[in-house]
Amino acid sequence: MSPKEILLYEIDEAPDELLTEVIDFVQFLKHRKNQEKFEITAASESALKKDWLSPEEDEAWQHL
Repeated sequence: MSPKEILLYEIDEAPDELLTEVIDFVQFLKHRKNQEKFEITAASESALKKDWLSPEEDEAWQHL
C-alpha cells in the first residue's frame, strides 16, 4: 500500500473525535512546508538583490 492509501485507511478507521485533530495536523504540516518555501525564497532574494539592483543589470534588461 502507498503512504496515501495507508493514511486513508487509518482515517477511515479512526473515531470521529480524532478526525478534527488529524485535519489540524495535516493543515499545520502544509502550512509549515509553505512557510519553509517562503523563507528560502526570501533568503535567496536578499542574497541576489545586490546583483539584481545594479546599473549593469538594468542595462542588460532595458530592451524588454
